Amino acid sequence: MARNRVRKGRPLDGWLVIDKPTDLTSTAVVAIVKRAFNAQKVGHGGTLDPLATGLLPIALGAATKTVPYIMDGTKRYHFTLRLGEARDSDDADGEVTATSDVRPTDDELREATKGLTGDIMQVPPVFSALKVAGERAYDMARDGRPPELPPRPARVDRFELIDRPDADHAVFEVESGKGVYMRSLARDVALACGTVGHIAALRRLRVGPFTEVDAISLDKLVASAEEAPASPELLRPVATALADIPALALTSDEAALLLHGQALGLLNLMGRIPETGPDAVVRAMDGERVLGLCRLEEGWLQPVRLL
Repeated sequence: MARNRVRKGRPLDGWLVIDKPTDLTSTAVVAIVKRAFNAQKVGHGGTLDPLATGLLPIALGAATKTVPYIMDGTKRYHFTLRLGEARDSDDADGEVTATSDVRPTDDELREATKGLTGDIMQVPPVFSALKVAGERAYDMARDGRPPELPPRPARVDRFELIDRPDADHAVFEVESGKGVYMRSLARDVALACGTVGHIAALRRLRVGPFTEVDAISLDKLVASAEEAPASPELLRPVATALADIPALALTSDEAALLLHGQALGLLNLMGRIPETGPDAVVRAMDGERVLGLCRLEEGWLQPVRLL
């Protein structure tokens, strides 16, 4: 007879924003957070490369259900482009594959960013987690079989040159949507200027509703958990990830029906429905409590994901 598996650890729900240090993978940070809180279920809201620093949102318990909404949010980055050297990983951790003596002017760099802003097609780095015929691209690249990755649609909302420390380096600020590779932007802006380059430093400053003021250092978290598991007071509410989604207030009776998976007729909700487009997603609320996400669909409020 099958037995229900009992998860080890505390059943904690909420978000923690870690200021990730360099030389750690996102998976390693998740493991550290899970140990620090002795938590049952932990995940992250968007991978950062080992070289990168900055915001890594960590989801605990029910917050893992809202990870897709964090990953769909706007991201903001600063990265330093090292001009004159191409690397196989498109960042400083890789091997040099080409060099160039061409050093573009500031105006040439600014002009190149224009062609990489808006809706673009982007070729991901070969050292990425994308799967090719069931294999991770980075595993194939490490085995000396770098795959040919096709271009993918990407949305870059802002791409600005903000500093030029010297002829070999340029610092950019980028705001983008989901799935945009900063390493590819660095590679491509150099190529557009007739040279080669790679990312020498990368920092993420924003993920959806989270900014640097929300972040805690990993060292501080580990220190706080030396004597006992980290305090749940460090966690932000699950609903923080859904702050940008319009709210719809329900009565207690309506909330009870919704939580049992029943759709609600929109006629009974008139006057409370936020102004949104057709088939929009809203945040169903019972007072201050977030019930989950629902879609306004063909005259009904349909539950999509309940928390």
